[in-house]
Amino acid sequence: MGSCSLPYDYYAYQNTDLFSEETFELLSEIMVEYRVEKGTYLFAEHEQSNKLYFVREGQIKITKTSEDGKELILHLFQKGDMIGEFGFSEEATHSFNGIATSESLVEVIYKKDLNAIISSNGKIALEFIHWMDLMNRITSSKFRDLLLFGKNGALCSTLIRLSNSYGRMGKDGITICSKLTNTELAELIGTSRETVNRMLSSLKKNKVIDYDGDGRLKILNLQFLKTECKCEDCPIEVCRI
Repeated sequence: MGSCSLPYDYYAYQNTDLFSEETFELLSEIMVEYRVEKGTYLFAEHEQSNKLYFVREGQIKITKTSEDGKELILHLFQKGDMIGEFGFSEEATHSFNGIATSESLVEVIYKKDLNAIISSNGKIALEFIHWMDLMNRITSSKFRDLLLFGKNGALCSTLIRLSNSYGRMGKDGITICSKLTNTELAELIGTSRETVNRMLSSLKKNKVIDYDGDGRLKILNLQFLKTECKCEDCPIEVCRI
């Protein structure tokens, strides 16, 4: 119980799950394979947003750079996820960066090819409206938690999202099978590593979290985390990292 036997990049939910099999077959026909080395930008802020990306292998982090140059990680997208800000105007640009955290294989969908499918199939158009709405809800909920409930609430929210994305339920709690450094946790909530160290130590002291023998985080008291961030019990497809 609670072991991490599934692959590290396993997600309980991919953001493409809302697409029908028929739609995904049509999308697959217009996808172009593209390999991305670790640390390479898939796209950058202010670049033209004329593509979508489907992750076949690896992991892509979505980041926002502050005015003082600090990086905030907004999302970690994995195998089975689709990424992109698909603007319908020619002037549309990316609001975020997409960076490979590992060697990754993505499939590129070009705007002109997707437009051709959408214009001839109302069902696909509706599914893409739902997909864009989902992506907006994920981003909005993350900003809400970061802005409204302080650093402690943001950390608690992030731990809940990690449990939904990577958690394995055991007899004594939920093991988070993706091992993130405290620096990465700090980038997920927009604070310093030292602040995260202090908050995690406090949570461990209060028996809210612990660590397994491999150094993976374990959540012992999920309800405490939910109370701290005033959890609204969003559906799992929204409450994810």
